[in-house]
Amino acid sequence: MTPMPIPPSPSVLVGRDDDLAALRRAYERMLVQGARAVVVGGEAGIGKSRLVAEFVQRLPPEALVLRGQCVDLDRDAPPYAPITAPLRELARVVGPEELAALAGASVEGLRILLPELPGSGEPAAAAPPVLEAVTVALEAASRVRPIVLVVEDLHWVDPATLGVLRFLVRVATAGRILVVLTFRSDQLRRGDPLRAWLPELERSDRVQRRELARLDRRGVEAMVASLRGAAVAPRDLALVVERTEGVPFFVEEFARAEAATVPECYPESLRDVLLARYEGLSEPTQKILRTLSAGGTCVEHDLITVVHGDADSVETAAREAIAGGVLVVDGSSYSFRHALVRDAIHDELLPGERVRAHTCYAEALESRGPSAASEISYHWMAAHDAERAFASSLDAMAHARASFAHALAARMGERALELWEQVPPDARGRDRAELLGSTAHHFRDAGESERAVALVDEALAIEGLGAPCRATLLRDKASYLANLGQVGSVALLREALALLEGGEPSALRARILGELAARLMLEADLVEAVAVADAAAAEAEAVGSQGRRSVAANIRGMALVELGRIDEGLEQLELAGALAGEDDSARLRYWLNLSDALSLLGRFREAVAAGEQGAEHARRHGVARTLGAMLMANTADALASTGEWRRAEELLDRALELDAPLGFAAHLQRRKIWTVLWRGDRAQAASLLARWRQPLSRQLRTERLSLVGLAKVAGAIALENGDVAGAWAEVRDAIGPEHRPLPSADLFLLVVVARIVAAARREGVVLLDAQGERIDAEARLREILATAARWPTGAALIAVIEAELGGASGTGDDPRAWAVAARANEADTAEVHLLPYSRLRLAEALAAVGRRDEAEREAQEARAVAERAGLGLLVDAVDRFERRLGRDAGAGSGAASGSGALGTEPLTDRERQVLALVAQGLGNRAIAEELFISVKTASVHVSNILRKLGAATRTEAAYLARRSGG
Repeated sequence: MTPMPIPPSPSVLVGRDDDLAALRRAYERMLVQGARAVVVGGEAGIGKSRLVAEFVQRLPPEALVLRGQCVDLDRDAPPYAPITAPLRELARVVGPEELAALAGASVEGLRILLPELPGSGEPAAAAPPVLEAVTVALEAASRVRPIVLVVEDLHWVDPATLGVLRFLVRVATAGRILVVLTFRSDQLRRGDPLRAWLPELERSDRVQRRELARLDRRGVEAMVASLRGAAVAPRDLALVVERTEGVPFFVEEFARAEAATVPECYPESLRDVLLARYEGLSEPTQKILRTLSAGGTCVEHDLITVVHGDADSVETAAREAIAGGVLVVDGSSYSFRHALVRDAIHDELLPGERVRAHTCYAEALESRGPSAASEISYHWMAAHDAERAFASSLDAMAHARASFAHALAARMGERALELWEQVPPDARGRDRAELLGSTAHHFRDAGESERAVALVDEALAIEGLGAPCRATLLRDKASYLANLGQVGSVALLREALALLEGGEPSALRARILGELAARLMLEADLVEAVAVADAAAAEAEAVGSQGRRSVAANIRGMALVELGRIDEGLEQLELAGALAGEDDSARLRYWLNLSDALSLLGRFREAVAAGEQGAEHARRHGVARTLGAMLMANTADALASTGEWRRAEELLDRALELDAPLGFAAHLQRRKIWTVLWRGDRAQAASLLARWRQPLSRQLRTERLSLVGLAKVAGAIALENGDVAGAWAEVRDAIGPEHRPLPSADLFLLVVVARIVAAARREGVVLLDAQGERIDAEARLREILATAARWPTGAALIAVIEAELGGASGTGDDPRAWAVAARANEADTAEVHLLPYSRLRLAEALAAVGRRDEAEREAQEARAVAERAGLGLLVDAVDRFERRLGRDAGAGSGAASGSGALGTEPLTDRERQVLALVAQGLGNRAIAEELFISVKTASVHVSNILRKLGAATRTEAAYLARRSGG
């Protein structure tokens, strides 16, 4: 092959027509349907950046392209850097004042990323809403111009940025925003947060994933021919294919290197290909490139100038490297043409050269203040300077904490712990237990409570800890165990209090008492919860903490309500609100428990008002994803109870989009499943339960409400799907020997349990306890019911329970009992779905005793209420009932239906209903009960079916029906 020079221009795009078209379609859909995302994956050198560059180049001029780049600093990258650069570009385009205005009430969250923005003039929230601020600003800006947000190399993303992107993709549904993300699929490690996020992304119909493949032989040929401007000889093509394996970047680099050499000097390895351009540069330029590579894939001009020390030399080298195709200019920075080139050049650094380069970077960055703290730590570690790496890690931990970048704060704390023994004691600045405790706290906030527990245990093993320090660590461990759903929190809090016994009143003791009272209440140990809350209030008053007094009154109020001391409990809740004052956390807890209590007491409109007020306060103060999410769940509960199921589900969907942490999301998820089920989508309800069961199950051993709530939802789904034994298995443990009364939740569970008991009797299913012994389930139900009978709104629920178990056979067929239940559920304090349910069950009971006209009227009443409330489950049930009753067209008239495919004589509609039940294995008596006909009539129908099908047995008839699709 004759050497032929190839200019260092951008490569041609080969074999990516479908991918380019997919990006263009995503952009066009975004303009019409709202925000979308495209995730482009592939191995290194496959052409992800090249594809995105081509797509961006072809966008219409009105599109505003904002670019971000993740950097390879071994997980030490500054938090939010890949999202800060696009926001800074947006500020440049629209102006800082306008960007602050776009962020609205959440501007303080945006100022964490862009401190130069004007503030709101209001005090900063305890946790400024960074996620919300970015989303609100981009959505608002996209109303003026459509936005394409590109973030490259997501495999290097820091957890804080990943959190922003995750939130943006989930929540920004209304904006004209297209998010384009690229990542190396061959770089994802086990445990990488991105690896866990990708499957979640793919479940969204607004997200598309494209995985770029290697070029085939024809693609390689087209690319080389385009680069050379001439056809490729078969032997030469075979060589390129063999050496590059169809990776576009290697194809281009190999073609360029090959074009500049004689055949016997062709590069033997991919490393040779990557270094070919570098080795063609002058030695001074190579030296500066090696120094540049220690700073990452992209380095600012000002930074490399300070590091190298000679601006003229840097610019001369940069010009040569750009002309040689090794570097490109990226704004005010220099970027290696590809990360693979940077990696190859970085490997050329000698040990001493590497240490000097990283030392220079660390020293240069130290003048930039705390925002560069994690980069400084990275470079001191690479320079093997333990003392300076330790100090900079502590600085980075503090800066990350202030930026709410919890994962980075935890990593920096862990690094400081790893360096502890290498640092002189007088240079540490704190004791090890303190560092272990604060690092554990950051791990908890980053969602890694297992690691937090391990660090606290290490701290507790240190000898000579003072009582306050040990008590604080025990309290922290109790909190982390509760997050994990593990038992032991109550014992740890008691141990912490014992350490402080006999001392002066303290804020620490007040806090631990408050937390113990809360844990006891969650575990349904209500009497002791009240006593401990009293002690917490007294301790808080002694130390002058109004906020702690508010929390104690709050817990005491909820526990008293659950104990049936309603007026006392509500008085305590109002006291909690009065004491909260300006303490945002205490005030939010007041609204949370007040809205919950009002809803449980059937005061639904008041509950909605309290929940909405609290949720708005949570949004303004940066905790929409935590306490705000729980307040939205309470509001949705109250809305659904009044019949506003559609509005409730819309609110739940908005709350779920906030991606609340596990402990705050559980109630949202249970409520969503329950709402979907009653809306009539059994399949989706079962699917959501399967997806969320693992996180929902984490708190079953430590929170009574979680156990009861999940049992109610899972039991109802199994029952609706005809699995009586499975339904019993779902509820059995919740009413087992370890049951602790929680009347407000128990009654709703007992409604489901009563349905299961009645269904088991109808179908002959034997109910067993956890040891496999037969159990009198109704007797157990009634034991629990006795503890809840005096609940203020219990009459309506108890009436349904009694009706479910009524009738001579205890299977819920007594019309009088269902009439009582229907009247009881007409009360304003009753949950609206129980009224149409009771009317439908009354209709079925009336039909069973031949009172068909009355049954029809009750069914119509049930339908009317169910349709108004959006209760599709009940609308479908009414439809099925009316078909069984014979109200469907031609039913019971003997009119033929179908084409006669099952036999020579067609079956009537009623005979098809009977045949479906025969196929389920039902006998004549069961068929009669199901269709509200006599046993004799059922027998006649079966005989006619056998005759028409030419079947000798019921089994043969069922087989013929299944074979024909009947």
